Amino acid sequence: MEAVILVIHLIVTLALIGMVLLQRSEGGGLGIGGGSGGLGALAGAHTTANVMTRTTAILATMFFVTNLSLAYIAKSKTSADSVINQVGVEETIEGSEMPSVPADGESTAAEQPAPVVPIAE
Repeated sequence: MEAVILVIHLIVTLALIGMVLLQRSEGGGLGIGGGSGGLGALAGAHTTANVMTRTTAILATMFFVTNLSLAYIAKSKTSADSVINQVGVEETIEGSEMPSVPADGESTAAEQPAPVVPIAE
């Protein structure tokens, strides 16, 4: 399902880019038609501008719908657990063991190594 929506999203994106590039900056529509011939003579300037504006609005709506659909699908695939929760605490690196902490939360100074502070010369 995600692949289908992604393909539709890409097609809509390319069509939206094309429609925006075809329009004139002052809203005349079919900016590449220009002059007296070409695509500009196909219909009146006002009719062409209305059709292109409406098509752009429809494509923009489809773009947002497919974009939100893809975001919802991606969100539903992720788990609620944190990455830290997924990693086991029991895992050790090459057989070394993690230092244990007393159950009561207290530790003596003899058990803890002294912190090393670099001294500037």
